[in-house]
Parts: sequence; C-alpha cells; structure tokens
Amino acid sequence: MHYPDLRSFIQHLESLGELVRIKEEVSPDQEITIIQHRVIEQGGPALLFENVKGSPYRLVSNLYGTKKRVDMLFCLPPEELGEKLVSLAEQLMPPKLSTIWAKRKDIMGLLRVRLRKVRSGPILDNLQSPPDLLKLPCLHCWPHDGGPFFTLPLVHTTDPETGVGNLGIYRMQRYDSTTTGMHWQIEKGGGFHFQKALATGRPLPVSVFFGGPPALTIAAIAPVPEGLDERLIAAIMMGKPLDVISRKTTGHRIPATAEFVLEGSVTPGEVRREGPFGDHLGHYSHSADFPVFRVNRMLARKDAIYPATVVGKPCQEDYFIGESLQEVSIPMLRMVHPGILDLWAYPETGFHPLAVARVRERYPREALKQAFTILGEGQLSLTKILIIVEDDINIKDFKQVSDALWKKLDVLEGIYLIAPTAQDTLDFTGPSMNMGSRLILLAVNSANQPVRTAPPPAPPAAAEVHQDIDKLMMLGDAFLIVRVKEGREAAPIREALARHSITKQYLFHVLVSSDVPLDDPALVLWGWFTRFDPLKDIHPANREVIGNRLVLRFPIAIDATWKEGYRQPVAFDPEWESLVNSKWDRYGIPLP
Repeated sequence: MHYPDLRSFIQHLESLGELVRIKEEVSPDQEITIIQHRVIEQGGPALLFENVKGSPYRLVSNLYGTKKRVDMLFCLPPEELGEKLVSLAEQLMPPKLSTIWAKRKDIMGLLRVRLRKVRSGPILDNLQSPPDLLKLPCLHCWPHDGGPFFTLPLVHTTDPETGVGNLGIYRMQRYDSTTTGMHWQIEKGGGFHFQKALATGRPLPVSVFFGGPPALTIAAIAPVPEGLDERLIAAIMMGKPLDVISRKTTGHRIPATAEFVLEGSVTPGEVRREGPFGDHLGHYSHSADFPVFRVNRMLARKDAIYPATVVGKPCQEDYFIGESLQEVSIPMLRMVHPGILDLWAYPETGFHPLAVARVRERYPREALKQAFTILGEGQLSLTKILIIVEDDINIKDFKQVSDALWKKLDVLEGIYLIAPTAQDTLDFTGPSMNMGSRLILLAVNSANQPVRTAPPPAPPAAAEVHQDIDKLMMLGDAFLIVRVKEGREAAPIREALARHSITKQYLFHVLVSSDVPLDDPALVLWGWFTRFDPLKDIHPANREVIGNRLVLRFPIAIDATWKEGYRQPVAFDPEWESLVNSKWDRYGIPLP
C-alpha cells in the first residue's frame, strides 16, 4: 500500500487496531521512553500521544515497532522486492529490444520512481521565522542524557561539488530555540558533505524533515552506496514518485507532505559539546564536540504531528527496520558479489558489532577474499566481528553459526586480528573515539572436512570451575558463556577455565557481566558484542608467530565484561518508572 504521508500510515494502522491514541498528559522527559519500551517489548501498537506536556503538537512513536508494520511500507515484501530488482537488472543486461518489450511494465514502473516537482503542498501551511524549537515535543529519553534530542530527524544535505543529495538520521541535541547539535558519525554521507564544506570555508545548507512518506525514514537508514540519493530509494519502496518542493532559501527539494521542515546551515569552525546520549548499543555514548546546526526557519503542516523514536537495549524500532532493509539488500549484494551467498548483521548487537556471511569457496582461501570484500563495503566496513561460514546453515541463528565454527574453524587458517582500524563512532571499547580493531573468524577450510566431529561435553556446575562464576551456559558448540559475579576480577576466572578438564575443551570462553540475563538470547548477544575490543580483550591459551602471522591457540577467552572507562548501560530512572506504573491504566494501551 502507498502511504503519501505520515497521516495516511497512522490512519491505516488505526483501522487495523495497530495504533492507540493516548489522551492522558505525558511528559517528553523520560515518561514516553518508559511507555514505549514496555509496549515494544510485548509487540504492542504504535502510540499517538495527543497531550504532550509543554508542546502544542501531538507526538507519534513506535510506528516501526514490529516487522509487520515496517514491511507495510514496501510495495512488495522486502526480500521479494530485492529479488525483483535483481531479476530485472539481470534480464536487461545486455539490453535487447525483445527483453525490453517483455519487461515494459516493470520498466515503466521504475520510470515512475523519481522526485516529482510540485509547486505547493501542506508543508507550506505554516512558516515560522524565527523558529521556536522549544515548542517541539523533543524527547529526553534517559536520565543521564545531555538534554532533549531529536531522535527521528531526516537530515538532508547536498554534495557541495556534485549537488547529489543525501538523507540520513543523525541525532540532534536541542540547545535552545534556534540551535541544535549535528551528530555526524564516521562513514556518514552528511558528514562527508560537511568535510567538503570545511575545505571551502562556506556554510553547508541543511534541511531537516520530520514525517512525510514513512518510506523516507526507512530509506534514510538504508546502507546505500555513497552518492545515491536515499529519497530515490524511498520512491522505489513506495513504487510511486516522491513529491518535492524546491526551496530558494536552501536550494533543497523538500517533501511536500512532511509534517515539519527545519531550514538552516552548519558553519565550519562552530562546534559545541554534544551528549552523552543513550544510543542503540544500549549504553551512553561519548560526549564530544560536534558541529552546530543553526535553524533560520521552521515549516509546519496544519495540526502537525511530531514523529519520534526511542533507542536502547534490544529490541527497539531500529531492530525491525534493520531486519527488513537487510532482506531487500541481500539479493543485490549477491548479484554484485556472487561468492557471497548470504549476509546478516545482527540487530541484537546494534548491527556493526557482529555480522555473519555464508560464502561459496571456489578455490582455496577465497573465503578470506570475501571477508575483505565485505569489510570494504560502505557501512559494513565498520563491522567489528565478522564470521564467515560455508555450510548451508541459517546464519540468523547464532547457535548454528557456533556449531559451524566448532566443525570448521582451524586455529592456523581461520583467525585474523586486525588493528588498528576505524570503528563506529558509538562504539566505546576502542582506545579512542572512531578507533578500534577487527576480528575475522573463518568456519571454512580448504579440505572442506570437519576439523572436529564430537561436540564438547556439557558445562560443569559453575562452582566447580571458580567461586566467582555465577553461571555457565553453552551457546552452540564453540562458545561457553561465563557470567561473572558482580565486582569480581576476570583474570583468575580465565585461568581457571583454561585449566578445567571440561571447560578447556571449548574453543571460546566468553566472560560477560552480571547484568546480562542468560535466558534472553538477544541480550546475551548485546552484552557480549557491545562490550569488547578484539585487540584488548582476547586472551588465548598461547600466542606464537608462524611466518608473518600471529597465531592464537585455543581455548581463547573473550573478556566481554563491563570495564572501568566503558560507557554505562542505559537504565530507567526509578521515580519515573514508578510514575508510569501508577498511571498505566490511564494510558489505555491494550497489550497482547
């Protein structure tokens, strides 16, 4: 179904019983965060808050809180859309008149996918200059956030040299009525445009959209190649043109059906302290200096609705968006790189910390080539841990991935530690912001025969190994998860695990902190992969240099415990949580 604006999507969700209107007054300071977390945890509806304290505007959140709702935004099921685009490209190459005629309906459909200029639209209903950003119901999500943030802004810039547009979601801390921060992370298109503006010393015009066709939000997150305008991706998702209005003030084309548009610029040399901010890795990010966005004017629809989201420990809205986007993009990745059969970045970990790929190895060591291919692809280049398998397994199931490592991971051929490398700006485990290391594990061997056959024995009781271990759990055959008691040192536990007759038979001992619930598979992966840097936190039984390579010997301990200097995990303020509990029946939210 085609949704030309946010309101049509809201109306459709409400007709399906997938949206609830909340008339009770709510605070944008933490109360909405707690409500949404509780609702999304139980697969509940989208939320339209009609009475937000301190704001004349309504706020909608949790629109993308289930995969079912995200998939509604695609003209076809995501994987089917990806396969169709690939099939069309393959059939039209090389171009033949007969093929073009046979596929004329599909081709005409793609020709309709464009930015369609219109002279007016509802976004021009209300111009505010100077603007007052304090009227917008900007969320203060977590107790230790640096202030209120715009959590779902669609930030549009154009390349100062080529004029090609970019659309991305970058958090924006609201400082006052006319200024915000602009958190351009590493490997982001808007940040690249700003770097070019820095070189010229001229301000970079910026337009920030809120609302419009919901496909715009999904497209802004999509990991598309640099130089491809995400607004065209939104049009492909909708199967319809995207109506835009040209603005002389910025030179930009804005969505005609957006709810709000902020217009202004970012000036080279003007920075301000931004953050910290509870982010999608489930921890508070670093506080650092980032560019300042000065807003000159605000456009708004009549009775505008402000869209927002909340991030934190999995699973949040970005989890479901990321699932669908990967389903669209995987067929296209296979077309460009035939040796890569499947790829999955784990949303439980925040995507960049862990990815698994299934490859076809047509000659010895080709799997390593495919690993480097993946690590050279756009935002995939920020992957911290990359696991390569060749067996026909479900790579979304980490237990199957673990079993594949047990069978095929060779200590001499399959472990590659790379440092130093660039790292995700939000990752806090490296030596400094944007810096870290990579680990490649290859569950592939040239003989295509199992290295090991019989699985390891079941783990013993925790107390048999070390008194400071709270619990032991197998995660597939290769990994033994070791929960450490609060406040205890990891080093003695690592040594005890390496000595014990049973635990030493595992390939990896993964030490996690006491706040990681081992009965929650998503939070196990979260507590593991967000909290360790391969270079610092891998402790093999032995290291040796063979040829030009450093070889690590099993068992290998991975210290994924929270450490001094790491960013704190997010947690609700107890007083706000108590308030939400006391008001819950007044919200009127039915949960499954």
